[in-house]
Amino acid sequence: MNNLIKQEGYPYGFDPSGCEACGGNCCIGESGYIWINPKEIEFLSKHLNITLDEVRIKFLEKKGYKYSIKEIQLDVNNYACTFFDLEKKQCSIYEARPIQCRTFPFWEYFKENVNEVYKECPAIKNI
Repeated sequence: MNNLIKQEGYPYGFDPSGCEACGGNCCIGESGYIWINPKEIEFLSKHLNITLDEVRIKFLEKKGYKYSIKEIQLDVNNYACTFFDLEKKQCSIYEARPIQCRTFPFWEYFKENVNEVYKECPAIKNI
């Protein structure tokens, strides 16, 4: 637990080694938005070595004026991020993942819903 990541204002820490024991709970579950901004789209385009248009067409959905990464429906009320490798149980674009993914589990939402993050993520530890 010496690799515990902490952030001010959160009553828990995150141990990245816990990801190995998880089936990708943060990437699989109820449908939701996986927001990605223009700079991140550009970085993803370079990472995948495809054009911006190809990224937008193949992997993104426009929601109002913003973009969200597409999801794959696994079964009723169960979805996965299109970039989640279901066999390896890991992110296939880890180095280019958007800030929403990089900042998990330190989201404002979890400050008020601490029990939910403990249930979702085995890497969450008391501090």
